[in-house]
Amino acid sequence: NDIATQVSQIENMISGGCDLLVIGSIDGESLGTPLATAEEQNIPVISYDRLIMNTTAVQYYATFDNYLVGQKQGEYLVEALDLENQAGPFNIEIFTGDPGDNNVNFFFSGAMDVLQPYIDEGKLVVQSGQTTKEQCATADWSTEKAQSRMDAILSSNYADKQLDAVLCSNDSTALGVTQAIESDYAGDNTVLITGQDGDEANLANIVDGKQSMTVYKAVANEAVVTLDLAKAMLAGDTVDESLIEKSGWDFECAYDTESYETSDGNKCPSFLLVPTVVTKDNLQEALVDPGYYTMDDDGYLHPAN
Repeated sequence: NDIATQVSQIENMISGGCDLLVIGSIDGESLGTPLATAEEQNIPVISYDRLIMNTTAVQYYATFDNYLVGQKQGEYLVEALDLENQAGPFNIEIFTGDPGDNNVNFFFSGAMDVLQPYIDEGKLVVQSGQTTKEQCATADWSTEKAQSRMDAILSSNYADKQLDAVLCSNDSTALGVTQAIESDYAGDNTVLITGQDGDEANLANIVDGKQSMTVYKAVANEAVVTLDLAKAMLAGDTVDESLIEKSGWDFECAYDTESYETSDGNKCPSFLLVPTVVTKDNLQEALVDPGYYTMDDDGYLHPAN
């Protein structure tokens, strides 16, 4: 769906007399008009997965802990490069996602809070010099745009240097980076590449040793949280951290009232699920055993549904 279609859908639901809106926004900053109408009509709103910005209409946010996603990616690279014990320097490049996605702020901050001290120390070096969120952004989370940027970085900076790692905020950018490295990288070392989502093509790359890890978010659990939250709101129950225990979820989730704002000073209470680091070593345990994926005879994973 495009944003105009989503706006129309929300307007239709409001005019149809809905009691509550759950919105997985395409663009987190373009829903102001229908949300203002919802607020005028006292229709509560849950922001699902991506936080809706520039509004006071959203009561709750259900998502994964996106800061933790970035943190886990950064920590993986610290451990894989053994930065606590190795002198380095190691060369790293950084790719994050679409600037219009509020989650990017958390993915990027979580990773850079881990990696920046090593960059400051000189153990990690970004040869391209591109270290700000704006410089590292990938419009539309596009695989093709990530590949094009990686191609340019390789040709300008790594003709005679070794690239050790690429921090990619998600799997679509990781896929583009991997394709660029396969076709244009002059070195013969294995480049560490992070990701997020557990996309089928990326899981195949993990099996083949082309991508190092991904951070998996069990969206089925996210849907469970959202449904239980919606039920509680419609029933007029008090909604706070007690919902976690009352609901009896068999997965980790935290209640956070400070980290997310839909507008300046307007805190949005959030239910934050905990993501899982997936590597070649735990594919079976993390993804197959819970029933999220099946594994074929060659060791490749496919979505279970």
